[in-house]
Amino acid sequence: MSKPLRALILAAGLGMRLRPLTMHTPKCLVPIGGEPLLAWWLRKLEATNCQKVLINTHHLADEVMKFLNCWHSNNMSIQAVNEPVLLGTAGTLIANKSFFEGARGLLIHADNAMASDLDPFLRAHAQRQRGCLVTMLTFHSDSPSSCGIVEIDPEGIVREFHEKVAKPPGNLANGAIYAFEQPLIDLISNIEPSPKDFSAEVIPMLLGRIQTWFTDQTYLDVGSPGALKQAQRIWRHRR
Repeated sequence: MSKPLRALILAAGLGMRLRPLTMHTPKCLVPIGGEPLLAWWLRKLEATNCQKVLINTHHLADEVMKFLNCWHSNNMSIQAVNEPVLLGTAGTLIANKSFFEGARGLLIHADNAMASDLDPFLRAHAQRQRGCLVTMLTFHSDSPSSCGIVEIDPEGIVREFHEKVAKPPGNLANGAIYAFEQPLIDLISNIEPSPKDFSAEVIPMLLGRIQTWFTDQTYLDVGSPGALKQAQRIWRHRR
């Protein structure tokens, strides 16, 4: 029997680069194609038969809750957890480790826009190489110095990782979407001092144990004004 799928959507960011827009609109509710980014992810998760979704909030948390209170799903449980003090991408995962007990996990950054469905990514995770604790979505970036860049072996396993360096050795970027199993939670929960940032602190510890899956469809981090305009232009007619 396959494990149920549960997802943590990171939606607590301040959206500093998108101000003044994000002074009144949480970054996760910025519209793309007439629909908030958070709605995109909820629809994608519903399509995968995800069992439960947990969303962390902080900046303009009341606005996020208003959105969630109007969202209806027949088969997927959605809940939010507020962080009065931001815990960081790894810190939030650790703080909510009980949410993933007995399940396969997804960690998603809400400020990304992805054309692909999640099913191919999840199939790749199910077929990952032995010894890999996590599967990372990757894409080709037009601005690799602003991303985490990975170097992989012929099996698609991450061997080197370069987080936002001036001259990265390529443009294969970390999409900051991860599929994982309980051993990952167990590992990072026992690290001292407890890690806060998943990219900067956790990924370097897992080199050789991260499977990758590449999407050749449009994938954008919409955390900057230029990228947001690009996403809104690409998905202008999205229904």
